[in-house]
Formats: sequence, structure tokens, C-alpha cells
Amino acid sequence: MDQPGSEVLAAAREAIRREGSGVTGVADRIDDTFLEVVTLLRSCTGKVFVTGSGTNGAVARRMAHLLSVCGTPSLFLPGMDALHGTMGAVVAGDVLITISRGGESGELNDLSARVRQRGVPVVALTANAESTLARLADVSVVLDADDEVDPGGVIAMGSTLMAAVWGDALAYVLMRLRGYGWDQVLFTHPAGAVGQIDGLPEALASLGPDREV
Repeated sequence: MDQPGSEVLAAAREAIRREGSGVTGVADRIDDTFLEVVTLLRSCTGKVFVTGSGTNGAVARRMAHLLSVCGTPSLFLPGMDALHGTMGAVVAGDVLITISRGGESGELNDLSARVRQRGVPVVALTANAESTLARLADVSVVLDADDEVDPGGVIAMGSTLMAAVWGDALAYVLMRLRGYGWDQVLFTHPAGAVGQIDGLPEALASLGPDREV
């Protein structure tokens, strides 16, 4: 190791704190656009599709999964696959959430524009309020942050965590607004350690979606 262990550990801790500051900063960026998205998804009569490319593709898959876990039926839609015909699954009554920090990913913008032509509203999750994606979306959610949250302002680390935690808040709030109970969460999650939970623990019964927001 070229550097002393203490310096390596210090660099690792600094990276975590830097990204963590971006995540906690999302709480201050929650605004009326969040309410618009909540209203849009509550009135959605179809499915919520979530798309993104690169690291944001991983975040989009995670967001779709957690929305479904929390009672909002959602699917991950790979941007480039969609341009090869998969967008045929997206029809009127659905909603598309597109995640792109720069908002200039050609395949995502093409997909977003085309599903809008099919009567599907688009939510843009981006850091650039003036981007192509932001301009074509029905609701544009801006999660801008200092370049420092991403190494060199290039490697999508902190910025994607910001998008992820925004999606977590969305899933949780929708869960409570829908009154989607823990019994339903456990019923649709029969595998793994969660699936081995016997009955509804008292800690869950007294917490969460059964209380109105």
C-alpha cells in the first residue's frame, strides 16, 4: 500500500461524509414537485415505469422495486431496450419516471418523448432544470447538488444516492397515503427472512402506513 493505512481510512470516511451530506440535503429540496408526483402516482390507474441508464439504471430498478413493495405497482424499464420495442408495454394510464442527472441521455429523452405521445405523463428526476429531459417532462424534479458529491463531478455516486433516497421517501409516503398495511407487505414478501416473520409484530402494528399522513 503506497499510503499509510490511516490516510486510506481518512479518505474513505471523507467520501462517505461527502455523499452523506448530499443525501441529507435532499430533505431540504423536497418541494411542491414532490406533491405533484404523489398526486400523479396516486391517480395512476396503470403501472409506474421507472427508467435510467448506467448507475441511474440501477437506481431506477431499485426505485421500481421499492415502490412495488410499498403498494404502488411499478416496473423497471431499461431505456435502450424500450427503444427496441419494449415501450409497447407503456400505455395510457401508466406513468414514466425518468432518472438522469444531466438530462441529456439521448435514449432516455427519446423514450420519454415517445411515451408522452402515447398519452403517458413523464416525471423527470434530474439535476439540470434546463436540460432536455426537464423541459419535455410533465413534472420536473430538480435534485441539484454540489459537484463534490460525485468524484470529479463525473462518477455518479452521491447524486444517484440522492435520487434513491428521494424515491424512498416517495414510496413510503404513498404507502401511508394508500393505507397499504404491513400485513400486505408481508403477504407479498414470503421469501427470505421477512417471509419467516410469524404474524404481525407489535412494533409494526403500531407504526407506519396504518396511520394517515
